[in-house]
This record gives sequence, C-alpha cells and structure tokens, in this order.
Amino acid sequence: MSGRSRPGRRWPGGPWTAAGVAVLAVLAVLVSGCGGVSSTRDSSRVSVVTTTGILADLVRNVGGDQVQVESLVPEGGDPHSYEPSLRNVRDIVYADAAFSNYLMLEEQNLIRALDANLPDDVVNISLAERAVKYAAEIIPLVEHVNLDTIWLGLRAKGTGEDLGADRSSEVRIKATGMEGPGDLIGYLTETFGEPSVYFDSADGFDAGDGYKHDTAVLPPDAHTHMSWAFTRPGVYRLQLAAEAVPTPQTRPVPLGEATFTFAVGVDPHSVPGMAGATVLDGGHADVTADLDGGSETGRGGLYLYADPEGGGDARQEIHDPSKTVIEVPNKARTEVPGDPRFRMLGRPGTSIHQLPQAVLGRHVHGEIDPHLWQNVRNAMAYVKIIRDTLVDIDPEHAVVYRSNARRYLTELEALHGYMTETIAEIPASRRYLVTAHDAFGYLGDAYGVDIAGFVTPNPATEPSMAERRRLSETISNLHVPAVFLEPNLRSRSSTLVQVAKEKGVSVCTIYGDAFNQHVTSYVAMMRANADSLRSCLGRPAPARAPE
Repeated sequence: MSGRSRPGRRWPGGPWTAAGVAVLAVLAVLVSGCGGVSSTRDSSRVSVVTTTGILADLVRNVGGDQVQVESLVPEGGDPHSYEPSLRNVRDIVYADAAFSNYLMLEEQNLIRALDANLPDDVVNISLAERAVKYAAEIIPLVEHVNLDTIWLGLRAKGTGEDLGADRSSEVRIKATGMEGPGDLIGYLTETFGEPSVYFDSADGFDAGDGYKHDTAVLPPDAHTHMSWAFTRPGVYRLQLAAEAVPTPQTRPVPLGEATFTFAVGVDPHSVPGMAGATVLDGGHADVTADLDGGSETGRGGLYLYADPEGGGDARQEIHDPSKTVIEVPNKARTEVPGDPRFRMLGRPGTSIHQLPQAVLGRHVHGEIDPHLWQNVRNAMAYVKIIRDTLVDIDPEHAVVYRSNARRYLTELEALHGYMTETIAEIPASRRYLVTAHDAFGYLGDAYGVDIAGFVTPNPATEPSMAERRRLSETISNLHVPAVFLEPNLRSRSSTLVQVAKEKGVSVCTIYGDAFNQHVTSYVAMMRANADSLRSCLGRPAPARAPE
C-alpha cells in the first residue's frame, strides 16, 4: 500500500487513542500553567464535566451554586460524532466528577478521552447504565428495515470481560486481502457528510503496518452501519481479520479470520464454489467479531450475524461466511456524487454498485436505545443518581443537594404530567411521528406516540425512487399532517423536507440530543416537544387529490 492520502480519508479512531489523550492531558496542564489555555475552575465549588448539554442542565439543577459544570459537547453539537478537543481534556483533568450517558450514545473517542484523563480517584458515572437501579425503564433499539437491499454493518459482539476489556477498549476489524473484478471501498458518512474510509482495495492492503489504513475500530458490544461500494460487477471475496485490544498496554488478542463473498450485479446462486450457499439479500446483517468465544452462539471468530426481517434478537441468525453469499443487486446501482470528498469512489457520474449506509452520521450503538431522557421519568432517575453522587463527594453541602433535587424532581413530575396531558389531546389516529433520527422511542413508549419511522438515506447518493415512494406512502397512508426534524438536522434532511412539501404537510421541530439558542434547558426542551407534537399533529391532514 502506497500510503498516499486521498480526499475525504480519515482513519478510524483518529488521533484520540487512550495513550494520545493521556499525553494531551499533560500538555493541557502545562499549557494552562504557561497561560496558553487558562483554567477557569473555581476551587471553592465542585467541578463536574458531562458529555452533553442535557446532562449538564440536570447537574446544574441539582448542584446549584455549589457546582461548576462543563459540557464536553458544545451547544448544538452531535454527541454521536463529536470529537474531543484540548479544552475538553483540560476540563476532564480538573474535574471532581464526570457524568456520561453512554449505552453507546457518545462518540467513542469522547468516552476514551474521558476515561483516560479523569484522575483515578474521581467518580465516573454512566447515567443510562446505572439508571435501571433507580427505576428507569429501558427499551431495545429497534431499527426499521425499509431499504430494498441488505443493511450490512460491522459488529463487536460481547463484552470481552474475560480478556480484561471495558468500555474504552478497542475491537479492530481489518481488511487483509481481496479478490474481485474491481475495487471495494467500505466507508461511513458522518453527520456533516464527511466520509471516513474503513477499507479500500484500490491501493492494496499493507501487512507491514498492521493494515492500519484498512481497519475499522469499534468498542465492545457495539455495531455500526456503513456503505459498501463496488466499482465493477462480479464476484468479490474479501478477507477480514479481527482482534481485541483490551488496553493500550496489552498485546492484541486475535479473534478470527474469514472470507466474505459478495455477488455484485450477478446471480448470487451461481457463484463458483458456493453451490447451495445461503444468500443474504435483505434485512439487517453485520460482519461480526465475537469477543466472548461464542458463549451465546456456539461459534467464535468472525461470522455474519443477521436479522433478516428486523425482528430483533429473537429473529437473529448466525451464518458461516464460507457458506454465505451477500447479494449486491443491480437495483443497488448508483452514480458517484460530484462532491470531491467522495473521489475515492471514482470519477463523478461513474456507475457503481453500493449497499448504502442507510443511517445518516456515525452511528455506533448497542442493543439498548440510549435516549432515555425522552421519557421524563427516566430523567428523574438521572437526577437521583446525580444527587446521590454529589452528596457522596461533597457531604458538607448534602442538605443543599437534597433540597435542590427535591424541588427539581417536583418540577419534573409536573413536566411528565404536562407531556402526558398535552400529547393525549392529539387524536389517537394522528399520533404518528415521522422523523429523520431514531431517537424518540422512549417518548413514543411513554406518551402513546407511534414511531412511524424514517431512516435517513446515505447523503452521498440520491435517494432511490423506491425510498422516496415508501416515505410518500407512509405519509399518505397514515394521513399525517406533519413530519418532524431536529434543528441541527434540518439542513441535512432534504429528502424528508422535499417529500413533505410534495405531500403538502408541515415540517415541524422536535428536539432530540441537543439544545439550541431557543431552547436551553431540559424542561423547556420537553415542553417544546409536547407543544410541537400537539400543534402539528392535532390538526387534520391536508386534503389530497387521488393518486
């Protein structure tokens, strides 16, 4: 492999390894001492860092004047993709306590920066994971299968506890070789349209550097969607190897090797040497590295973990790569976009076959929906954890924290009632939420809203006619008067906006992961969501001419 750079290439994992952020922590302290990055910490108050602004608001309501809070993700930032900065590292180093949501909500490099730089004696709380003990309700992350081709992602299955792994560990899936008539490029498109290349056969696979330029990195027990592009039709055989890296100081642990076969624009049942093979042509599947040696599956190493009908864990199947063909049909043909960031796919306008990413943005997640706060009762569980944590680390002000928490919990109980009553005013036949971000399962479950669902297509390609037709039919069949977009996604959800305009329905605002200049607190955010749902869904859908 030549090692030359190409437009749009970012290596998975970036510079924010645990060792790297530890070095930056030292630099942050040194720079602050030299006046380059000054510390604004008030030593008379408890210093707390949170990963998101929503969590920061909860902490401020409990801590009051006794606590100084910094959110690592800035206002309007996307916690799913935000990369940590030097200022973040400085805030972490000075913290007396840290609160993250986790359950794979935050970008892994942000979690790695937090865990590597927080002093050993400082509490580090994952609120979503601890909230169950405080009566929070959790639900699975259900993904709607509504593409015409298979969703093919990557998965690190299991926790790797026996290997000494934790949430900041790495699982590396490496492309080590390929046979095929053209090039294969595996990449993801991040929230702002920036591609990150995981595998690219165009310049070969370099064993000399450990295949570092053709490696995808995941945390344990997580998976991610991605795009798979093929420059010519035919049969492709991709060799992959996986390894676990429990800590930066430990040697990688091999997890297995396997060859994965793709039938691109050709008959998948006639692939040489694959007579009688299972053909995967729809639903959701992952190339899976098993950390736990097959404790649940009876099979270790690398394999295909498929959910053919989107039925969740109960419907998932395990497939041996040596006996499986992944179909990339001719309806997956598309053209390379004109955006120069996608030149690794070829010249603009060139025809390629592509299994699309389907979900906009870097979307690494586990099996549990991490957006617990969309149910106010779950946010109340967060507040109780924050209260008890602050009391433990600063018992001198325990009375203050308990009093603040009691007042705020009363306010949240009223908010829960407001959400329930306001959304109940919407006729049941109109309580359908169509949006571009699968972040509202808890809101739907708690307040009786049916998540009709829409998964944003890959922004690197034009949506297919089938995808647009499906969305149009959803809006028509359910007679929804409005669709909903988060303010920070509005400019990047053109398909939903265009179809809504064609159908004569409104595009309304809903808040998911972040505040903006108009909504700056959790209570205001949830009230705004309830008001927007009532206002936009409470009116009848516009009359439409027969189609």
